[in-house]
Amino acid sequence: MHRTYSMRSARAPTQSQLQNPPPPPSTTKAGRLFGRSNFGHTFRKSAAGAFGPDLAKKLSQLVKMEKNLMRSMELVSRERREVARQLSIWGEEADDDVSDVTDKLGVLIYEIGELEDQFIDRYDQYRVTIKSIRNIEASVQPSRDRKQKITDQIAHLKYKEPNSPKIVVLEQELVRAEAESLVAEAQLSNITREKLKAAFAYMFDAMREHNEKMALIAGYGKHLLELVDDNPVTPGETRPAYDGYENSKHIIQDCEDALSNWVPGNAAVKSSLSVRTRNHRTKRRQQTEGVSLDDRGSWVSAGEHERRVDDDEDEDDEEEVGEEIDDEDEDVKLARKRLEAV
Repeated sequence: MHRTYSMRSARAPTQSQLQNPPPPPSTTKAGRLFGRSNFGHTFRKSAAGAFGPDLAKKLSQLVKMEKNLMRSMELVSRERREVARQLSIWGEEADDDVSDVTDKLGVLIYEIGELEDQFIDRYDQYRVTIKSIRNIEASVQPSRDRKQKITDQIAHLKYKEPNSPKIVVLEQELVRAEAESLVAEAQLSNITREKLKAAFAYMFDAMREHNEKMALIAGYGKHLLELVDDNPVTPGETRPAYDGYENSKHIIQDCEDALSNWVPGNAAVKSSLSVRTRNHRTKRRQQTEGVSLDDRGSWVSAGEHERRVDDDEDEDDEEEVGEEIDDEDEDVKLARKRLEAV
């Protein structure tokens, strides 16, 4: 029996890959200093926060922990493919139905390992983007240190030599350092938000594609299980001849087509927000956006603004006079009614 461990002999690009070209191979798959042992995991995690600027230490540790996680996922992917091979080897000597189904199940499990390997490459996009935030934090740290150093020097001179001419020079340097620090802090704030959203967008897109395809494989795997005759037999009784070879082949082909044609727009699982959450997001967006300065048609000059304010005040005065007249008319009507009653 011909056995294959990949459903794509030519490895034609899938529809998802055509819409979103796959990223380069993960940076964790090469250049291993400590090989495949766990020593590298422990060393990276403990040493990540011990070096570098203080501002970037926490994020450095996160980046290294993510690298450990990806190395673990590589191990899972590799072991999954070995499991697929062993499953097919085990079922080769069994009855026809078990032999055929275990062979095809091995194909599906091997494909899961391939998907996990692709997921690692996409997950690395998230890690590299988070790493760029760490680099920005490291570049901001010197400006903070310089400003703090000048502040300490000024405080020291004011305590030791209150009349020292160096104080004026240092204060001027402090003004420049504060200006540089403000620019750096603003850049850090803007880039952090931009990269944070981009990084987790990479992660969630990768997770969504991976899990949707895993669900497809699981569904077709259950279809394969239906080909196994699990009806009990009595001793000496023979099972009917297995005739599911074409069916199992078609199931594998259908699974291949489903995986190849999957695109994010066809995702089966949709996340929906409650009405309360949607209203809150809309309100927040309106508060954040405010009035656009590009809408010059809504601008008015100062004189025009004053004229409009005066017109509004005149209208308010007319309304107040009208209300007073209405009140007087009511009093007159009431007095007449009393006279008629008498």
